[in-house]
Amino acid sequence: MKELSSLMGYRPSIKVVDATLRDGGLVNDFYFPEGFEKALYQTNLKAGIDIMEFGYKADKDLFDVNKFGPCKFCDDDYIRSIVGENDTDMKIAVMADVGRCNYKRDIIEKKDSPIDFIRVATYVNAIPAAIDVIEDATKKGYQTSCNIMAISNAQEGDIKTALELLGKTPVDVFYIVDSYGSIYPEQMERIANLFGNFAAKYNKKVGIHAHDNQKLAFANTIECVGDGVDFLDATYDSMGRGAGNCSMELLLGFLHNPKYNIYPAIEFIEKYMKPMREKGTTWGFDLQYLLTGVLNQHPRSAIAFTKEKRKDYTNFYKEITSQE
Repeated sequence: MKELSSLMGYRPSIKVVDATLRDGGLVNDFYFPEGFEKALYQTNLKAGIDIMEFGYKADKDLFDVNKFGPCKFCDDDYIRSIVGENDTDMKIAVMADVGRCNYKRDIIEKKDSPIDFIRVATYVNAIPAAIDVIEDATKKGYQTSCNIMAISNAQEGDIKTALELLGKTPVDVFYIVDSYGSIYPEQMERIANLFGNFAAKYNKKVGIHAHDNQKLAFANTIECVGDGVDFLDATYDSMGRGAGNCSMELLLGFLHNPKYNIYPAIEFIEKYMKPMREKGTTWGFDLQYLLTGVLNQHPRSAIAFTKEKRKDYTNFYKEITSQE
């Protein structure tokens, strides 16, 4: 069991990361209501959030700029239009998805950008390519993380090799990413300890990004708090791809650091998140996401099921468990 002090007290080293624009943008192609991004920025400042992730640095040669909102591409001028010079303690982050970004062209020198943090997303088999992005971003002056996706599908030996390779790079944070929402807290403890051992060896931090397919995103996140993980991802009203992510309002309610304030989160959800749901934007736990989570599968089939407004859950279960 966790020491009570690790859950009831607080560590000044904990950083809360808002991923609403990035993971939430996967729900609506990054088209948010007018004023949403600015209001979210102001809410994060009031709530004491440490890092705000704006979205992806997606390659415009691969993705049509006319089919996505601005947080898909996170042009520096666009971010500056929201945050100005961001003369605050909150850092601004974007995600560089390995194989889907032109980082040498689109990530400029830190001194010329409002961005502070580059989060490099990769699968375990693409670690060498991720290292290239990390080293490039570091040379340009940014802090970095390596977000190892679909960790539930990776072999432990491969994870250890990846962390050993990453430990020798200038990356600041190793990120556990439960992409399929299939990990249970007992498993998460072991994974967090594995990451933590390599982080201690190489003087890195560890982060957690959880999905809510089995309604365990919050449970897994607070499990990681007790295991010494410092970087905690969350989204307002759990908005994120498929079943969504750890709820920001739940996390702020749990953390005991007086710097965090839940009231601005409640205010923002009332004014922006609930109306978005009422107008038809769909995300969050549902039976189809539970099923892909239990089966440790990518939620793409459940996302398609949701978009088609299907309700034949038993047929869906048969489809995703078919061996044909």
